Amino acid sequence: MLPVLLLTFLLALAAPALVAWLGRRAFWVLAIGPAAAAGYALAQTPRVTAGDFPVSSTPWVPGLELSLDFRLDTLSWLMLLVVGGVGALVLLYCSAYFARDAFGTGRFAAVLTAFAGAMVGLVTADDLLMLFVFWELTTVFSYLLIGHYADRKASRRAAMQAIVVTTAGGLVMLVGLIVLGVSTGTWRVSEVVADPPTGTAAAVAAVCLLAGAATKSALIPFHFWLPAAMAAPTPVSAYLHAAAMVKAGVYLVARFAPGFADLPVWRWLVVVLGGGTLLLGGYRALRQHDLKLVLAFGTVSQLGLIVLLLGLGSKALALAGLALLGAHAMFKAALFLVVGAIDVATGTRDLRRLSGLWRTMPFTTVAGVLATASMIGFPPFAGYVAKEAALEGLWHDVTHGAGALEAVALVAVVAGSALTVAYGLRFAWGAFATKGRPGAAVTRAAVVPEKVAETVDVPAATAVRRQPWLLVAPPLVLAVLGLLVALFPATGERLLAPYADLYPAGEPGHLVLWGGITPVLAITAGVLLAGALLFWQRAKVERVQDGLWSPRGADVLYRRSMRRLDDLAADVTAATQRGSLPVYLGVILVVLAVAPGAVIASGLLGGTPAIEVVPWDRPAQAAVVAIVVVAAVLTARARRRLKAVVLAGVAGYANAALFLLHGAPDLALTQVLCETVMLVVMVLVLRRMPPYFTDRPLAASRWVRLALAVVTGLVVMGLAVAAPLVRTAVPISVDFPSEAVEFGGGKNVVNVTLVDIRAWDTVGEISVLLVAATGVASLIFLRQRSGEVLRLARADDVSHTDTHTRSVWLAAGRTVAPERRSVLLEVVTRVVFHAMIVFALFLLFSGHNAPGGGFAAGLVVGIAFAVRYLAGGRYELGEAAPVSPGILLGTGLFLSAGVGLATLVGGQEVLESFIVHDLHLPVLGEVHLVTSLFFDIGVMLVVVGLVLDLLRTLGAEIDRQPREPESTGDAQAEQAERAERAERAERLTVTEEAR
Repeated sequence: MLPVLLLTFLLALAAPALVAWLGRRAFWVLAIGPAAAAGYALAQTPRVTAGDFPVSSTPWVPGLELSLDFRLDTLSWLMLLVVGGVGALVLLYCSAYFARDAFGTGRFAAVLTAFAGAMVGLVTADDLLMLFVFWELTTVFSYLLIGHYADRKASRRAAMQAIVVTTAGGLVMLVGLIVLGVSTGTWRVSEVVADPPTGTAAAVAAVCLLAGAATKSALIPFHFWLPAAMAAPTPVSAYLHAAAMVKAGVYLVARFAPGFADLPVWRWLVVVLGGGTLLLGGYRALRQHDLKLVLAFGTVSQLGLIVLLLGLGSKALALAGLALLGAHAMFKAALFLVVGAIDVATGTRDLRRLSGLWRTMPFTTVAGVLATASMIGFPPFAGYVAKEAALEGLWHDVTHGAGALEAVALVAVVAGSALTVAYGLRFAWGAFATKGRPGAAVTRAAVVPEKVAETVDVPAATAVRRQPWLLVAPPLVLAVLGLLVALFPATGERLLAPYADLYPAGEPGHLVLWGGITPVLAITAGVLLAGALLFWQRAKVERVQDGLWSPRGADVLYRRSMRRLDDLAADVTAATQRGSLPVYLGVILVVLAVAPGAVIASGLLGGTPAIEVVPWDRPAQAAVVAIVVVAAVLTARARRRLKAVVLAGVAGYANAALFLLHGAPDLALTQVLCETVMLVVMVLVLRRMPPYFTDRPLAASRWVRLALAVVTGLVVMGLAVAAPLVRTAVPISVDFPSEAVEFGGGKNVVNVTLVDIRAWDTVGEISVLLVAATGVASLIFLRQRSGEVLRLARADDVSHTDTHTRSVWLAAGRTVAPERRSVLLEVVTRVVFHAMIVFALFLLFSGHNAPGGGFAAGLVVGIAFAVRYLAGGRYELGEAAPVSPGILLGTGLFLSAGVGLATLVGGQEVLESFIVHDLHLPVLGEVHLVTSLFFDIGVMLVVVGLVLDLLRTLGAEIDRQPREPESTGDAQAEQAERAERAERAERLTVTEEAR
């Protein structure tokens, strides 16, 4: 099962490239994924029938006992056939549905294929958490598919509505899954169903599971999102809203019903949700004029029926429900595909404007009529066989002393089936029948006074365009299958009965084409006659519906709730996000002081044993702390911004000295380098800010701030003392020194921890650095960010040249204004730059056994580039590092993560170091190599790229922005300005050549 799942997701990843290469024919290749899933299910049919269910378990996180568990039983087998078979046909259909140059086809193909993979994982997952993961993947992919036409407001609104409703239900379902896992002690779905919990836990889990199913399968009161989702392309409706996504909720009910169907709360909710949805969907379908909306409300109705049958708890009803699940996937997917073909051929889906398609689209008509016959339960189709079994099971339960729930369910099924016949005939008549004559018009009078009567022209035969065969073949195949499978009901019963036997109550049911002359046959005939009567009197039915209350309360309630939620969010945001950094920081510090501070205070007041605190190990530590305190106080009292930054840097460097005195040279080195880079960054930022802070706060506010600072400091000191004393287990870091040598091949515990023991943390941290660089650039660049590097050869915006300096210490020094140049700084930069680069390489290669490493090396290189920039300006930075920072950031992250993939391919754990001993190189001689060195190189590149990006944005870009001339709208003046800049650049080049 796992290979089939991986194949589908790999095809999804390759879909954009395949569409760009093969065009619409790429859908033929993508259909291999779901077709492979259906083929796998067919190949496993003998094992599934015999009860030897295929099981697959792949360890994922052994330490947490997490694994990828899949299981193919009877229910999963049927769902896999539905998901795979219909998915393959829909993908083939897409190759003819979309235009050759349709925008976004590659993305659509990728998302639709990925959705098929998510459904494959969902219906075969045998782990509660994996079930939820695939459940949410279907939610995300469906959001993207429903909103495919992003330029249409209706699509965007429908997509947002669908994801809000289904995500909310998914979170409630997650609570139920966690309750099940914790209360039963197992996370295997099959084990939970076989031995479900009892009591309160079972009731809570049942309600949460049904809430998730109701949102996913559009049951009342969450039914409104499904008709709105018809804004999606028709293939999406045929797959997601007929055979796949909405079936996920049905699958959830079917999966857990054998274990929970005896709970009263489960049975009542199933009857209310299923029966109510069945009737409401059928009623709303009778008044729709869009063919897709007729099918959409019909789908809502049918989903309620299937949930009612599968969740009620009877073996006979379970068999009928499972048979109807398969039949519904075939006829409803076929009908949606037929609507898509009609839409492509005629340009409309309004059944009032369609006429005579049975002559001009005969094969599409055959497919539509066959599928409609199955939907309304007309013999001898699959829908008829399933509904006969359902009526037989309900009639048997009611006549043999069952409770009121079964009687209510029987009435709902009979009434809902009659509505199904009515809207099914309405669909077939509206899509294919001849309704008018040339020049005829149909006027629909308004029953309600404020409504205006509509006049619709109905031609004798709607003009159609030529149809590709792939628009006809998939729905025709599904419709014919709905007929063929009904001809062998005994085979269907043999395949599906093992699932029905899992239910605890009731007698086994049967699937038959002819059950004799029975009361059920009379009920079926009555249903067909009642439905036909409703269709015959459709005009009167519409007028009655127009005059009655329209049950749209759920949709209106949703929209009003979302508006109220937006208003509440705006009010809360206005009250909390006031734009005041002191307020934000004050709230954070108050919470820190109150929560942990109260715990520490309660411990002290509660008679906690006295703790002996050693003030310092040596007097030098006290002197350094004094420097930190004085610097911090002076920073808080400083009026000038630059003075405050420098004083904060003094406190940082003093902390580095404190690290050094405590025997942590690695931390001291990193602290010094980080403080240096931060000083440079802050100085660059301060150039665009006023030199002085704003006015001092009032005296009362100053005292409040002082009190908060003192309390926060005391709490943090208390935490530093108390935290190590509450440890109850031996810390894992105790083993780090030995593991660093044995597994990491290095003696520097700090560096080996970063690149080996906790390498995943480092990957996450450098990813954050990359995101930070991107965020800073997005704030600074006024226009589109580009990979352009400012080089001396393109220095066309410099209006001054220094012709008096005979020595060239820096390549771009002359681009700086003479009054801003410092010969001393240029000379020092020329002398120390290359030495700093060499020192950085030394830190990189020696960091595994001595202080240093990739992070420190990257900071040293970054500082070297910062010195070049400060001495020579933005063009000097381009000459020092003629490479885009984005390349360094991406390469570094790819190299660090690539080391993990390489070790995985080599049979080791991800990011596990590989040590090479006695490696003899021609020049270097014997070399001791650890593969984590390449991880360290990646870290260095990321840090260098980050610093370069900061210098490029906060430095070079800000330098350039005030010099860029604003467009005046005078083309002649702008041309003269460009010519003047070119002349200045030429003079600069001539002067340089002369020197």
